[in-house]
Amino acid sequence: MTKENESALKMLATALDMEEKGEAFYEKAMNECKTEPGREIFRMLMTDELVHIYRIKKIYASMNESKAWSDEWRSDEIDEKSLGKFFKKITQKYGRDIHADAGDLDAMDIGIDFELKSIKYYEEHLAKATDPHERDFLNRMTTEERSHYDALVDMKLYLVDPDSWFREKERSGLDGPS
Repeated sequence: MTKENESALKMLATALDMEEKGEAFYEKAMNECKTEPGREIFRMLMTDELVHIYRIKKIYASMNESKAWSDEWRSDEIDEKSLGKFFKKITQKYGRDIHADAGDLDAMDIGIDFELKSIKYYEEHLAKATDPHERDFLNRMTTEERSHYDALVDMKLYLVDPDSWFREKERSGLDGPS
């Protein structure tokens, strides 16, 4: 086995551990969350982490068999538009009449920190990656983790200050719609 493959397998093992911890955290947060929008976002993130876990396991197995990166993992897509659809549905249902629970906000802060660490991890490995399939994988993971981060930041703002969330997302200001 080449040094590059050993390094990639080690990176994947660490990534798998991170994703499994993320999935377990989001499942716990979902079960303990007091607000329906919070439960729903944690459910979506938990599901995405399961896709990440499956994807990493598939790559790991493939690398152990063929000793090379492949793009088989691409069949395990995450709908990047699902979070936007989610926010549209939630804001239509609750509007500005939503209230935050302190425990839910704490869980979101933990999730935000977790996603930032994941982004940093994948970006650090992307900077060193040379195989095009590995680079594609790391780019995808970074993009998806960043969308998780953005979703948690958005949800926290929505729960804490719905009026600000609507002003920011509707792109209207004090002068009226732009």
